[in-house]
Amino acid sequence: MNTENTTYQPEWQPQNAGGEFACFVTKGVDGTGAPTAANVQPVRRNLSVDEYARGILNGERAILSRAITLIESNAPKHFATAQELIQKLLPHTGGSMRVGVTGVPGAGKSTFIEALGSWLCDRGHHVAVLAVDPSSTVTKGSVLGDKTRMEKLSRHPNAFVRPSPSGGTLGGVTRKSRETLLLVEAAGYDVVLVETVGVGQSETTVRNMVDYFLMVALTGAGDDLQGIKKGIMEIADSILVNKADGDNKVKALSARADFDMMLHYLRPATEGWGSHAYTCSSLTGEGIPEMWGVIEEFFKTVRGNGVFEKRRKEQVLKWVNDMAQEHLENLIGANRAIAAAKARIEEEVTAGKVSPTQAAQEIIDVMERELFHAGR
Repeated sequence: MNTENTTYQPEWQPQNAGGEFACFVTKGVDGTGAPTAANVQPVRRNLSVDEYARGILNGERAILSRAITLIESNAPKHFATAQELIQKLLPHTGGSMRVGVTGVPGAGKSTFIEALGSWLCDRGHHVAVLAVDPSSTVTKGSVLGDKTRMEKLSRHPNAFVRPSPSGGTLGGVTRKSRETLLLVEAAGYDVVLVETVGVGQSETTVRNMVDYFLMVALTGAGDDLQGIKKGIMEIADSILVNKADGDNKVKALSARADFDMMLHYLRPATEGWGSHAYTCSSLTGEGIPEMWGVIEEFFKTVRGNGVFEKRRKEQVLKWVNDMAQEHLENLIGANRAIAAAKARIEEEVTAGKVSPTQAAQEIIDVMERELFHAGR
């Protein structure tokens, strides 16, 4: 690359530095490195609620992405706008097949989702993938990079892939992920695949977002024991043993039989549906059409026996209660008096001055006084 006429040496670079010092600054239009009015990009114009809604309903992915960013924002000034947008789009939501996918890291969830999503898109479906990522405790950003790992699906015109961090305030994963789901439904995506890495309460959260819940497993990693211990199998509508190809195919078939036997002794996760285990290879595509056939049969069953409508109503009520609880937790966390009292009481507990039960009661008393009796 010839940078002689387009760059200059910054003042912090050593005078005699050779090519190993890979640092240069691109010149502005006035010949220096300083920004000018001509080379500074204009600030992107804020959209109105009607513009957001119109763009989403027209299937404009750029507008959809901006709307999701608005939903995910922790800024209080964005909250009212986001809620007005959700309210406007609500009549256009609820028409998708909501499918949750979980499993331990390395099970091949993203590879399976890309294989299934690409297969569906090629057959005329519009597929949205929402990756409920665990958040970094330092930056609060997404730990996983699902969009980069679903390169083929991300480029498909019928697909929309969106990783979302679960950290933050004003509702956290409970509000942000669920409202993102509503936005992609309003944008016309008829299949929504919600992925979670299976950390903490993410499985339960996603289970309460979707209609069908799939656990992706692999052989030789103790997934059977982990599944039982963590209770994932109890909330899974099906188990899929991935990577059933090559030398691993025989082991995958054996693992499928073991999972099937264990599911036989568990109460079905969905009323009227029998949970079973299956195999597939996301690499070769073998088993992908059959797995989708199982999912379609599930939706046919639950829509026929009334469970689908019942579950959707229960989910809405669960969303309301979860958000109310999260809002209460946010109020507690933001109250300085409660924080100060909590710190003092914790010191007294660790010093052995008060019992844990007494300390808990004192904290509760402070919360009640600050939140419910303030101003009286």
